[in-house]
Amino acid sequence: MSILAMKFQAAIYPKLRALSIRPHRQEGHAYLLLRDPQQITNVNLLVPQPLASLLAYCDGTHAVEEMVAAYSRRTGLQLPIEVAEELMAALDEALMLENERFFAAQTCTVADYRDAPHRTAALAGLSYPAEKQQLWQLLQDYLEAVEPSEQLPVDWSRPVGLLSPHIDYPRGGPVYAQVWKRAAQLAQEAELVILLGTDHYGSDAFTLTRQHYATPYGVLPTATAIVDQLAQVIGEEAAFAGELRHRGEHSLELVAVWLHHMRAGQPCDLVPILCGGFHRFLQEGTTPDQDPTIARVIETLQTLAKGQRTLIVASGDLAHVGPAFGGAPLNASSRMHLHAADERLIAQMVQGDVEGFFEEIRQVQDANNVCGVAPIYLTMQTLGARHGASVRGQHTGYVTCPADEQDTSVVTVGGVIFA
Repeated sequence: MSILAMKFQAAIYPKLRALSIRPHRQEGHAYLLLRDPQQITNVNLLVPQPLASLLAYCDGTHAVEEMVAAYSRRTGLQLPIEVAEELMAALDEALMLENERFFAAQTCTVADYRDAPHRTAALAGLSYPAEKQQLWQLLQDYLEAVEPSEQLPVDWSRPVGLLSPHIDYPRGGPVYAQVWKRAAQLAQEAELVILLGTDHYGSDAFTLTRQHYATPYGVLPTATAIVDQLAQVIGEEAAFAGELRHRGEHSLELVAVWLHHMRAGQPCDLVPILCGGFHRFLQEGTTPDQDPTIARVIETLQTLAKGQRTLIVASGDLAHVGPAFGGAPLNASSRMHLHAADERLIAQMVQGDVEGFFEEIRQVQDANNVCGVAPIYLTMQTLGARHGASVRGQHTGYVTCPADEQDTSVVTVGGVIFA
């Protein structure tokens, strides 16, 4: 298709971009809140709930007239075409449609991000203190509140790993402290740290960046030579298509801050990787390592980890259940079942059984919305669990965090050290 034809199609057949879409209530009315996870636009849109069905047809194959007709057939309601046109115009103005305006803005934003000296700490001053001394005191308070722990003996002849939460510090602080205090020597002695974090807003298997990660303690330099090798395996275009999601994604930033804290501000080489979900493997009945790209990335990481003290960090939380995540309100019985499911997952990690871990997720089709599946699985695979290597975990902490004001939704988080 020619560029002119593509522009024509984009204008006639609107296509919604990959956005963060969440239910929202305001002044008693129900809306969908649309946000841009790549932050190419800082505009948020509220779409009235009755128009939600219309967005389903904004897929690049329907003209506005066809959307309205499909909407009427689906809902039985007559929608004036002017309402649909106004919605499409608002989406276009907010750069939420895949069209020429959006791609031009994206090009400029990517250039600005890559030209910057480092990735700015997006959550500093919001989720945690931006001032170094205040941050140090906050994290030290968490560390001092947990029981002293004996440091694990470290065998750096092979990579070691850990599971860290990436929930906000006020809710997950004690579990962060339990795992990172136990892993203090690992963090301090590591020469290379591979961060595998949940990509909350993208479906790409892997999303890389060559940008360095800043924290209030300074800058953790990205090992660009390693990123280049991974990009060759994944494909340059695919590896960086969603790079801008690194700017606002908390799963890597909140863990990088703890890493930098445990190193007393000393830098080390970093490989920050965002990992998309594994839902298609659940539907297909296959395992992720049967995917050629995923298998090659695991093998590449294993090769790159040799010859230096390598720490692999899975940044992932566990269950997300209740009305805040589209489920039923929790009661005493469902909480008990939830904790039992989490215990089974953690037991598989402690045993180093990566196949058993993924099978636990498959059996329930990830009904508990475990957002750390990909990072945990990839960490265990890279450590060699699939190939008979002795990978054992130590469970370091667990907590159930409220996720709504009614305490009917929760997020669960835990920590594990693989050594």
